[in-house]
Amino acid sequence: MIELRNHKAKEKFSQKHLVTLLDYSKDEILQVLSVGLNIKEKFKAGIQVDHLKGQSLAMIFTKSSTRTRVSFEMGTVQMGGFPMFLSSNDIQLGRGETIADTAGVLSRMVNGIMIRTYAHSDVEDLAKYGTIPVINGLTDWVHPCQALADIMTFYEYKGNLSGKKLAFFGDGNNVCHSLMVICAKLGIDFAVAYPEGHAPDPKVVEASLACAKESGATITLTNDPLVAVAGADAVYTDVWASMGQEKEFLARKAKLENYAVTEELFGKAKPDAIFLHCLPAHRGEEVAAAVIDGPRSAIFDEAENRMHAQKGLMAMLMSGKSYEELMK
Repeated sequence: MIELRNHKAKEKFSQKHLVTLLDYSKDEILQVLSVGLNIKEKFKAGIQVDHLKGQSLAMIFTKSSTRTRVSFEMGTVQMGGFPMFLSSNDIQLGRGETIADTAGVLSRMVNGIMIRTYAHSDVEDLAKYGTIPVINGLTDWVHPCQALADIMTFYEYKGNLSGKKLAFFGDGNNVCHSLMVICAKLGIDFAVAYPEGHAPDPKVVEASLACAKESGATITLTNDPLVAVAGADAVYTDVWASMGQEKEFLARKAKLENYAVTEELFGKAKPDAIFLHCLPAHRGEEVAAAVIDGPRSAIFDEAENRMHAQKGLMAMLMSGKSYEELMK
């Protein structure tokens, strides 16, 4: 069973960073999600937690975002910490100063780094050269914090996630990669439908298949949306052109429009299936307005859960407290 509210840790949490969820075991992922849900429920009940009291988080953005900034900033504040926003105009990352030097300097002044950027190697180098926790807020390759929020939302709607299926439609992008990995790790069946030329990274697929073999999950890659949607408990899509791909929009649209989540396609999932989207969304393109604004859309719970899942992550990485202490 995949149970978050009563999860009993089977191993000691050994992670120092979150670069990719491929580095995390199933139990470590469940610990992060369980702590995040525990903090969320305390917050909703008006119970203050101070797991980051006296801690500071440097938030580096070379790629802007509404949800990433607000969720990390408010999550840090709500746990008693101090967030510091650093845009590409504020720092010399990779330009006048090496990433190694940036990591060294920040390690002397703050307690953690969150970075949202283009190149995945930037996150890897910060983690390599820094001495404090580094959190991947997004790269062009993976989006692990989004996947944590997605699974927290899936759990809240469905309870035990064992035997459930999540289907993704469109580009095999960073969001797809992290969803595939987390589902494979946790034992959730995952299907992705994509057009030719938009397949997920073969390295992610290979690693996910190995994880799925251990967890019992199935991973389905197909060019047929009807194959992917069959039996789905959650239907997920993303924009056709991510930030930095705007000039490719028309070409991408021509290939991806047959993978839009229409009312007809959504109707072929399970009758109680939920709809998920990482946002921002373009109604009438990758998803029909009737689906994303319909009664089974969970997009705003999902967006809020970015903050709560990341609270769990920051508490595990930065507080110095054990899983058992954080769950009290």
